[in-house]
Amino acid sequence: MINKITESEIEKFAIELLEKQGYQYIYAPSIAPDSDTPERQSFEDVLLMERLQSAVGRINPAIPAGIREDAIKQIQRLNSPELIANNEAFHRMLTEGIKVTYQRDGHSRGDLVWLIDFKNPENNDFIVANQFTIIENNPSISFRTGVNKRPDVILFINGLPLVVIELKNPADENAAIRSAFKQFQTYKQAIPSLFTYNGLMIISDGLEAKAGSISAGLSRFMAWKTSDGKVEASPLIGQLETLIKGMLDKKTLLDLIRHFIVFEKSKKEDKKTGIVSIQTVKKLASYHQYYAVLPAWILNQWATEKAAWSGTPRAAANPYPWFFIRERSSWQWKTPRFWSLPTETIWTISCLIPSLPQNNCLGRNRCRRKTEAT
Repeated sequence: MINKITESEIEKFAIELLEKQGYQYIYAPSIAPDSDTPERQSFEDVLLMERLQSAVGRINPAIPAGIREDAIKQIQRLNSPELIANNEAFHRMLTEGIKVTYQRDGHSRGDLVWLIDFKNPENNDFIVANQFTIIENNPSISFRTGVNKRPDVILFINGLPLVVIELKNPADENAAIRSAFKQFQTYKQAIPSLFTYNGLMIISDGLEAKAGSISAGLSRFMAWKTSDGKVEASPLIGQLETLIKGMLDKKTLLDLIRHFIVFEKSKKEDKKTGIVSIQTVKKLASYHQYYAVLPAWILNQWATEKAAWSGTPRAAANPYPWFFIRERSSWQWKTPRFWSLPTETIWTISCLIPSLPQNNCLGRNRCRRKTEAT
């Protein structure tokens, strides 16, 4: 008889892969409020405060301690009734820095407090924790109080729960990847505080593995098909392993969170009442968009340095004037430039950089490398 894979075995496998990626493993009950070594004051806490305070102090040593504490309090005061609004506000502070003002030498000074060291990934604290119990008093859940939920795996960066992973048993006929997605919808209703700080969500049954945002439907959850950005992973390798090695690589994950997430707003009018509302959708770049934008940005940087490009596109400075990218640090994605590009165009862009060998192009069989007739 063939032994069936259990959900706990998939969880153990995922944790071992993450440990190899440099994440520190913590069994969540060992840091629970009722443990001998607590890192939470109550089960309602979703932030590991001591780790967050330590990281903020390490990353922002020149800013007074009291000001750093005030900055941390700003992310704790996000109290919009809409989860997506809280998540967008936190994302802005995470990726752009938290604005603070303090007195120095008799003058008022403005500055930014950073929660993550994006320039040096190894200066951050990466934790993988499982069986993290959250008990939240949520008035929106009927008459129930103290809703108790325990996501399978949470990745903390500097004490912030930025990634949540939900796993299901592939041997269970009723536990496909769809049920992992449905479980997330339950979590968002029952323990929304966890998802205020969420960067991305991952669902897997051990075979399939897909990532998406808190507002994404199941069809928008996408697989990550490369572990190194050079070639697509073999179909013989499980999607969960590829996703962990590729997407959850420390440097890649921080880059994705900072530069490849957009909150897109659109107007929606109620046909009966005529009331216009603004809807917000959080979008996360897929793997081919991520790896196609990177070389194009490198090309833009090369053109900037080569011709002292001031930021205005000029044919003399930009070898490919039909594809203009702004400085990454100022990307707002208010008018998406890349999401709407056809797939073939994306592959083409990823192959345009002369310094990249042909085998480094994802989907190289579809590459449309431009050559001029001689």
